[in-house]
Amino acid sequence: MAGGRGGGRGGGRGPLPRDVQVSKKIAWLLRHGAEKEGLQMGEGGFINVQDVLNNRNIKSLNVSFGELRQLVADNDKKRFTMVPASTVEGGAAEDPTAAAATEASSSSKPTDWLIRANQGHSLKVDEEGLLKPITKSNMPQTAVHGSTHAAWPLIVSSGGLKPMTRNHVHFASGLPAGFKSVVDDDVNEDGTTQQQNAAPVISGMRKSSTILMFLDLAKAIDAGMKFGISDNGVILSEGNAEGLIPLELFKRVEDRTGQGVLLEDGKVIKEAPASWGAKK
Repeated sequence: MAGGRGGGRGGGRGPLPRDVQVSKKIAWLLRHGAEKEGLQMGEGGFINVQDVLNNRNIKSLNVSFGELRQLVADNDKKRFTMVPASTVEGGAAEDPTAAAATEASSSSKPTDWLIRANQGHSLKVDEEGLLKPITKSNMPQTAVHGSTHAAWPLIVSSGGLKPMTRNHVHFASGLPAGFKSVVDDDVNEDGTTQQQNAAPVISGMRKSSTILMFLDLAKAIDAGMKFGISDNGVILSEGNAEGLIPLELFKRVEDRTGQGVLLEDGKVIKEAPASWGAKK
């Protein structure tokens, strides 16, 4: 089937909810399939909404403009940005006058709007306007990558994190709701940590992550790594010249299921159980 991802049934558990089907189709198209489907992607990854709605993958679900606008507004991880085309110049979003913004945002014509995925692309994207550059003067306090038991031995053997099939390695700017570090860094006077007092992040890490990899962002920037942050707060990097973010740039790696700290100050201090690398 065209598109290859999104929609359909979820592992034999019955049809996915309508909003999930549509979200998956849209995400696939904007992140991976636009070029194959003949869609023109502008600077910052924007595509005209009418072109998206006309695409065969989206038309197969009979997605309306109103439904798409609501999906973008309600998406729990804020995966998409939709803006009036008149407020975008050369693909990079600009701040329009209040009058122009009001008039543009009231348009019900799909041709008057642009949409993009905020991160997760495998397609090459002109990143000006997609990501805000991170420097030591504006860097988030936390940059943490979520991984799995099965992936951790592979990360160690390769010497660090790679983008794999995506353009970037993804980091969250904090921990999702329900996650807690096994190390209480930066304890406040009331006994809580800065992470506990911060609002949980909405994107950048899967809830199924069992391995938490805390990057030393300042050290990585000093090492020449380039980082940017997306509209929905995900920290992204292509890595070094070899496409790698080396393990020595990580402050700490933790296991959420009881093994504790696996790496500290760039050095592995505890071997992973043999079962983690076993194929199931």
